Amino acid sequence: MKNAKVLSLLLLGLSTSVFAQDLDQAKKAIAAEQFDKAKKILKGLVQSNPDNGKNFFYLGDVYLAQNEADSAKMFFQKGLTAKDKGTLNYIGLGQLDLDAKNAAGASANFDKAASGIKKKDVDELLLIAKAYIKSENPNYKKAIETINKALLIDDKNAQAYLLLGDAQYGNNNVNEAYSAYRNAYDADNSLLLAKMNMAKITKNAKAFDVAIKSFDEIVKLNPSFGPVYRELAETYYFWATSEPAKYNEYIQKALANYEKYMSLTDYSIESRMRHADFLILAKDYKALEKEANEMKKLDNVNPRIYRYLGYAAYENGNFAESSKALTEFFAKVEPKRIIARDYLYLGLTKMAEAKKADGTYDEKIFNEGVVELNRAVEKDPVIATELNPIGTKMFKEKLYKNAARLFEVAVKNPKSKNYVYDYFYLGYALYFDYNEKTSPKEQLVKADEAFSKVIEAWPTSQEAYLFKARVNEQMATPESKMAALSSYEQYVKVLEAKDEAEKAKPANKKGLVEALTFVGAHYANSGDKAKAVENLQKLLTVDPANEYATKTLKALKA
Repeated sequence: MKNAKVLSLLLLGLSTSVFAQDLDQAKKAIAAEQFDKAKKILKGLVQSNPDNGKNFFYLGDVYLAQNEADSAKMFFQKGLTAKDKGTLNYIGLGQLDLDAKNAAGASANFDKAASGIKKKDVDELLLIAKAYIKSENPNYKKAIETINKALLIDDKNAQAYLLLGDAQYGNNNVNEAYSAYRNAYDADNSLLLAKMNMAKITKNAKAFDVAIKSFDEIVKLNPSFGPVYRELAETYYFWATSEPAKYNEYIQKALANYEKYMSLTDYSIESRMRHADFLILAKDYKALEKEANEMKKLDNVNPRIYRYLGYAAYENGNFAESSKALTEFFAKVEPKRIIARDYLYLGLTKMAEAKKADGTYDEKIFNEGVVELNRAVEKDPVIATELNPIGTKMFKEKLYKNAARLFEVAVKNPKSKNYVYDYFYLGYALYFDYNEKTSPKEQLVKADEAFSKVIEAWPTSQEAYLFKARVNEQMATPESKMAALSSYEQYVKVLEAKDEAEKAKPANKKGLVEALTFVGAHYANSGDKAKAVENLQKLLTVDPANEYATKTLKALKA
């Protein structure tokens, strides 16, 4: 009997040890972003040991990391009934409350999770802090407060310092974050995430060469640690965009490192989606289309896959496919998941479809595209910076009406790097598109306002004054003629302050002839003989053979 009892206890101990080992393996898989592997381990644990609430919590947490809230909630709720550590699952439900902006519900669930913990136990506190950090609506201050409670209990806890780094970084306390990550690594130098996060801070400070050295050190310590290759890829990408001369070299290194990262994950849908997001950054749309089609074979329901197909098909010139994929995407996706770039691509796809064989546009479909572009810029004004090359191309093709519609969207972001040029092109397009017989006068008013915006931002741009004068001259009202006079005079003044090389440019000489002719004629007709003579003599200096100036000066001196 005694031997049987001893054997029973040994088996129980062995079972517990195997469980702990499997849970540790699942955690390592999660840290390595091998989510499908982690789910497989955890699903096995849920079946073999349903009395342990940790199994359910970590399984639900993996689903949360993959944005599968319904599946996460199901496992958290099942986990509540587990005899051991079932209350951990209140933390998962609390994070779901935070995601839904239900702060009171989240706090109540976190309190339930923390109510029965032992005095020296910090696991629940750290998981609550992690929920505050990882939520779609994070509360970094609450996270820091909770982690500090844990550190009062265990001031050597490496995981606590790692989470503190995440919370401080999220709270824009970069120095404190770096210090916390360093403390985490000092406490446990096998914690590569801490070392990697220090290098990420260096990367974000644009010290790309230093960051890469740090990431390479991690590769030497553990060549199988997948996330570091993703960080290397992103660092090379940012370095490429900041050094155009080395763009091709660095972007190839970025793509190679991302492929290495993918080879070390389990090619789960989530990993593939992160890969797709990176391919968008790197503008490798052929690879993006291939990846999206591979994902579609695995999951024909996930709307993000149709997003990638829509983006890639547009960039690869398959506009019908892009339209089909984006229509599917918008039909499937939750409205809160729609991002500005989705509207951008829908708008661009509609514009592409609107283009007819003769190069002109179907105005109805084109205008539908403009509506989507407006939605994109309203959601994220930075998107406006991407419209300039598209509008410029339309302008060069003399599709002035369409270019104007596009630039009207682009100028909605005053912080855009193209802001002044977008207003220039808006003014040009409105002016060149104007037809005295068919266009409304309001079009010239808008053109005048556009050139005024350019002058406000760039007062030494003579061309803005020249076109503002032309617009007002075309309005042909007494008020607009005076505005034209003022703009022509300002054009002359600004150009006279430029160097001789600028004045000698054919376009500027032509502009001076136009401006001085208008100004000279105005003063001659209004009886201001002195100003008329002054401007007409300047005109003859620029254009000695000018017949109008010669005849008018002769008449004025008679």
